[in-house]
Amino acid sequence: MFAEVLLALVAVALVQAFLVKPFGVPSQSMEQTLHIGDRILVNRLEKDLARGDVVVFGHGDTWQDKQLPPADTVVPRALRAFGDLTGIGPSSTAYTVKRVIGLPGHTVACCSTDGRVTVDGEPIDEPYIYEDLPFTAGSLDCTSSPRSTRCFPEIPVPKENMLVLGDHRSQSADSVIGCRGATEGPECARIVAVERVVGPVVLRFWPPGDIGGIDR
Repeated sequence: MFAEVLLALVAVALVQAFLVKPFGVPSQSMEQTLHIGDRILVNRLEKDLARGDVVVFGHGDTWQDKQLPPADTVVPRALRAFGDLTGIGPSSTAYTVKRVIGLPGHTVACCSTDGRVTVDGEPIDEPYIYEDLPFTAGSLDCTSSPRSTRCFPEIPVPKENMLVLGDHRSQSADSVIGCRGATEGPECARIVAVERVVGPVVLRFWPPGDIGGIDR
């Protein structure tokens, strides 16, 4: 019996380490694409990411940290070690889900004259946006005073990094949360290292009524 349980845990660990890994959605930042409590599957084999992909990436207390601070006591440390090995329960890494907007070498800014995000100077279509920040051309935009909080300055995306935003744009702590309303950058941005990306979200498997793929 013990051997069977051990083999099952090894199988689960291998699948989650190399093939697909499940995650829960903890916040409203990706509504209406994903909701709090949704369960999603991430494809660990896909490394060729594109703008518009919804991805999960790992970090510590901040996006700059690779892992969470060490646990203070034995039991949490043991649970984290088990989670790191099997993918079950808590781990030494926190995870966030966002949408890729800027790839390495891109320059991302907001806004165009009609309030859209631009990539390399070209406005992009984002039909997935939910409850964007206020913007009214001619009265509350990137030239008005006060400036629209939708606006952020040009942010060049470095090599081997990505810029990510939430679909629920007004409720997302994303790459430009510290840049909104600013006129200068790009040091205000939080950029995600490509190596921290677990993979793109390929399937929502819970709740049962919403099972299916994720729109780009």
